[in-house]
Amino acid sequence: MIGKLSMKHQFKIIKLILTFTFILISSISFSAEIFKIKTSKGDIVIETYADKAPITVSNFEKYVNDGFFNGTIFHRVIDGFMIQGGGFDKDMNQKDTNPAIKNEAANGLKNNKYTVAMARTSIPDSATSQFFINVADNSFLDYPGQDGFGYCVFGKVIEGMNIVDDIAKVPTRNKNGHENVPIRAISIQGISKIK
Repeated sequence: MIGKLSMKHQFKIIKLILTFTFILISSISFSAEIFKIKTSKGDIVIETYADKAPITVSNFEKYVNDGFFNGTIFHRVIDGFMIQGGGFDKDMNQKDTNPAIKNEAANGLKNNKYTVAMARTSIPDSATSQFFINVADNSFLDYPGQDGFGYCVFGKVIEGMNIVDDIAKVPTRNKNGHENVPIRAISIQGISKIK
């Protein structure tokens, strides 16, 4: 009787260890990566979701590691909608980018306030470096969206919402054929991975 009870306990312990190990490995594999966006208005901290948008997060991280975002600006700011950056310098010169990536908008993430998503053209798989932060719930951008594809959310702001709100409220103008450009440039001084 004692031997059988001991075997049952051993089995339960092994099962518990395996379950704990699986949970630990899963949380390590799919833990959110944290990035700090240092802007001329203050810092914004975002977490990204590689488990939901692996191509997009990898693309973003490559641009971060290459220092691509240093000296870019938030070039399109629409209060009540979003703030967009990561593609132009302060003189509105568009930077050369890596090839476009696949649109991962069908990942279940929604374009809610303070989420981070990829900007693109009318071509679904055209996102490169430009991203935007939603400053309102923009469900019309969710998959399938108005064009059958939507806009891929890959993260959300976890610190610096007040900075996002401040940026959204700056006065804008038309410049070099672009609308909604802040009158005073809001620079992205750099983006760094902090976790």
